[in-house]
This record gives sequence, C-alpha cells and structure tokens, in this order.
Amino acid sequence: MAAPIQTCYRHPDRRAGVTCQRCDRPICPNCMSQASVGFHCPECSKEGRQRVYTARTLFRGGAPIVTQALIAVNVLVFLVGLAQSGDALASSTNSFIDDYGVLGSAFTRHINGTIVPVGVAHGEWYRLVTGGFLHAGLLHIGLNMFALWILGSQLEPAIGRVRFGVVYGTALLAGSFGVMLVSPHEPTVGASGAIFGLLGLALAAQRSQGINIWQSGLGPVLLINLAFTFGVSGISIGGHVGGLIGGYLAGALLYEVGPRIKNHTIPIWLCVALGAACFVGGILAANASAPII
Repeated sequence: MAAPIQTCYRHPDRRAGVTCQRCDRPICPNCMSQASVGFHCPECSKEGRQRVYTARTLFRGGAPIVTQALIAVNVLVFLVGLAQSGDALASSTNSFIDDYGVLGSAFTRHINGTIVPVGVAHGEWYRLVTGGFLHAGLLHIGLNMFALWILGSQLEPAIGRVRFGVVYGTALLAGSFGVMLVSPHEPTVGASGAIFGLLGLALAAQRSQGINIWQSGLGPVLLINLAFTFGVSGISIGGHVGGLIGGYLAGALLYEVGPRIKNHTIPIWLCVALGAACFVGGILAANASAPII
C-alpha cells in the first residue's frame, strides 16, 4: 500500500517538501523560511510568534536551557580559578589549568620536592572532560562564551535540548582526542573544541537540508575560524579540528542516519558511543605518547 502524500498545512493542494524545524508542521516551498538549521513555517518565522507544541516538541523551543547551563558552569569554574590566582589575564598562576587541563603526560614538582608524572597517561582521565570547562584569561572565556551563546541559542531550540547536550559532549571529547593526537604534552584548556563541534553540527544539518553553506554564511564563518586556528600561535589545532570533526559526525548521525532508518533515538545513542570512542581514543593516544619513566 502506497504511503499517503504529505501536503502543506496552509495549502492542502500542494505537496510538502519539508517540515518546520520548530513545530513539525509540513510546509511547501512557498511557505519555507530558511533558518540557521532547516526551515521554519510562516507562523514560526514571525517575531513574537505563538509556538505550537506537540508531544514530539516538548523538548524543543523555548529558552536554550542547556546552553545557559553550560555558560554558567564555565563562568563559575573560571571565577573559582580567578579566586585562586587573583589575575583575570594570567593563565600560568591558575592551578586549575595545571591540575585539570587537557594534558597527555608531563612531569611536575610537588611541594615536598618529589617530581612525579601527571596527565591522562598517568590515570588522570578526567582531564579529557574538565579541560573543556577551563579558560586561560578573561578574553579567552569571553570570546568562547559569546560564541557558545550565539550558536547554542540557535541550534538548541532547533534540534532539542537532549540532542544538543549530547552533541556538545561528543564534540568536547573529540576535541580532547585531537589534543592527545597533536599536542599531548602541552596543557590545553577551553570550550572552543566543543564550540567548533557546534559549527560541525550546523554544517551537517545544512548539508542534509540542501542549504548552500556559502549562501547561508556558515561557510565563510568556518573558513575564518579555521584560518585563525592554523594562523595564530597558541591556538589548539588538535582541539579545534577534533571538535569540528566530532560535531560533524554527530550531526550526520542525527540528520542523515536518523531519517534513513526512520528512528530518532538510535542516532542519539550512536552519538554517545562516538563520544565514548573519543574518550577511549584520547586515553590510548596519551599512553602512546607518554615518555618511558
């Protein structure tokens, strides 16, 4: 038996091309309004619109709560580190970076004078996560939190809070994996790996919707950020590129695999598995690069 043809909710005589990313109503090409991710219907595109909620959209729309929570955690951790160092511009005096930054292997001298190895290769696996919530100065956290707010406030309502949180965590771990591959002996901190992952998510989403990234503006933004990554010293290439790849792969799972298998739950678990693989990969890469004691 042939499946019924889905028609536009505003024009029953016209075939629907896609569904609105906010309310899930089917819309024809004439009713599509291009958004940062996918398309919106005319009602959802209006300023001060009244949103339509269904059982499927309970975790969509509204305030970007996960984004706000992530920003709050990053700021709180920065303030705690600032209270210890007393200098918002200096990074070397912040003990949080030494103790919790992404680091494969290094030696440090403790107070008792004993030199001991530290890092992921020496059992400090938590660094692969905690490093993504640390920042080396006011400018560093300011730029990262601004970028997180801009991207998160657009992407989170479009894909849902659970998916957004899973993609962010996956990208963070992928960025840490990249650090372990490229610069395992240099302490690395910052949310930029996960933020690059959000750019990768947007790239996967727009490509799946047939949106030209150069016309949408995403292409130039990616190009500029990659130029800074490779052209400015002191920026973690492994963290940025690793996060970008991780976010794109997670986005491909959500926007390509999900629709093909007609299941929206399995791709989320696949993203979790991808993040776990990056975590394990980071540990293995750190062990492989650790000097023999």
